[in-house]
Amino acid sequence: MHEEIEFTLEEAREGMHNAVLHLEKELQKVRAGKASPQMLEGVRIDYYGTMTPIDQTANISTPDARQIIVQPWDKSVLGLIEKAILAANLGFNPKNEGEILRIVVPALTEERRRDLVKKAKSEAENAKISIRNIRRIANETAKKLKKDGIPEDEVDKLEEDIQKITDEHSVKIEKILEGKEKDILTV
Repeated sequence: MHEEIEFTLEEAREGMHNAVLHLEKELQKVRAGKASPQMLEGVRIDYYGTMTPIDQTANISTPDARQIIVQPWDKSVLGLIEKAILAANLGFNPKNEGEILRIVVPALTEERRRDLVKKAKSEAENAKISIRNIRRIANETAKKLKKDGIPEDEVDKLEEDIQKITDEHSVKIEKILEGKEKDILTV
């Protein structure tokens, strides 16, 4: 097999794998009822003139399934972190206890669960779109290779392999989504 074919196949596989990893990371942010430090991912504070993620300014832990504790390394930013969490509109009401912020994660309502399932489905659809775009680019590359004189049967095999990789990653996305839906809907 030609180097170009191997490279195209490997590039497609890596790109699709990254799309699945991105989906997993995004779905970690979608809360499913139990507290996790990832729920605060993306919340930033103005830390000495730089917008900084709060996990770089504080220790974030979950002592139980319903609480998140945020303990800043620099006590002077406690108020900033509290305001940032409220401004992020995550549905949390942090309680300032002087040295730490205690966040009680409220139980999810049925309506909120349905909204979270919609968000999870939307993220999964974005991942599928990424995979289809990668497949399209890989197939365009295969057609160029055919024009460049690489034997047609090798290019046809490449296109088959690209489709197999696409199908594998689409199934992974469906399984990840199914698991997250189950997680969200479990009371």
